[in-house]
Amino acid sequence: MTIKVGVIFGGRSGEHEISIRSAKAVIANIDRESYSVVPIAITETGKWLSPAESLKLLPDGSAAGIADGVDSWSGPIALIGDTEYQGLTRLDSITNGAAEHLDIIFPVLHGTFGEDGTIQGLLEMADIPYIGCGVLASACGMDKVVMKKLFADAGLPICKYVWFLRSEWEEDPTSIIRGIESDLGFPCFVKPANLGSSVGVSRADSVESLKRAVDLAAGYDRKIIVEESLDMREIECAVLGNDKPRASLPGEYIIHDADKKFLDYTEKYAGTGNNEFVVPSPISDELTEKIREIAIRAFTAIDGSGLARVDFFLRKDNGTLLLNEINTMPGLTDASGYPKMWAGSGVSFSDVIDELVQLAFERHKDRSRNKTSRDN
Repeated sequence: MTIKVGVIFGGRSGEHEISIRSAKAVIANIDRESYSVVPIAITETGKWLSPAESLKLLPDGSAAGIADGVDSWSGPIALIGDTEYQGLTRLDSITNGAAEHLDIIFPVLHGTFGEDGTIQGLLEMADIPYIGCGVLASACGMDKVVMKKLFADAGLPICKYVWFLRSEWEEDPTSIIRGIESDLGFPCFVKPANLGSSVGVSRADSVESLKRAVDLAAGYDRKIIVEESLDMREIECAVLGNDKPRASLPGEYIIHDADKKFLDYTEKYAGTGNNEFVVPSPISDELTEKIREIAIRAFTAIDGSGLARVDFFLRKDNGTLLLNEINTMPGLTDASGYPKMWAGSGVSFSDVIDELVQLAFERHKDRSRNKTSRDN
């Protein structure tokens, strides 16, 4: 009997298109003898689509591995729950109430409204197993400010940064600019605190470019973070597991364009040829093990489960290793580092998905042991 996996993708964040590409990669690599997929898309405005509508959003060639009859499932997605039947299900119509049970959910959603604990909370309430980090870890991993505070509390090395709210910027930009000049100087990097894939990220080299960068970031989030600029290499490490996670060999983006200061959205996903992702990263064995160890500590610091990608800066001037951030639902596209790092470590993407499913069932079983109000 195959396991029926609901793959949720799309979503309201600025990473909508990346999510679609990640879902395509998951469906293409999932073991079709063990799993059947029910696609569940969320539009950029937040509308949940039926499986039949969702299937149309996936690129050509994604139909293989889709559950039988899904192209006719035109009814809405709904949460139902009673003493006999709980979970995220497909309802044919309000009148007949016929439902199709899903065994597990893979929320392949990046950024806000997907990687930030919101969808995880919904699935917790529905009492259905799901792949990836839980509510707390997802929320902490999404917010770069909270994340860095947890890393600092765990004694992990991080770069210098400042943060502020959009409302504070609108009320007194002069004071904030003075603080950035004093604490970080130029150049610096300005980011929305709750987004990924380099969306809304800018390099600021002057006060004027800083203003433009903050305005851009503020269009994506109410909280803005500004980090020091370093002459560094960007190295990543993939983590897989629950209470006893393990780390892959590190990978590294090699930038061929000497004038390119950082990898933006286009460089990462458009395949321009100006960079390549190399696994393993050309670093010493000692540094490799240090990166893997810190990646696991970072994962543990946010109480991660399932999967995450941990990003590092390696300073070129003195060789100092700094922890940049953690991504609790990293990109899974054909251009993404997470599946490439596991492939370079001898684990295929199909095997990674297998393990993620088992980890999700394991975590759901463990959480079901917790006493709740229904026990009283």
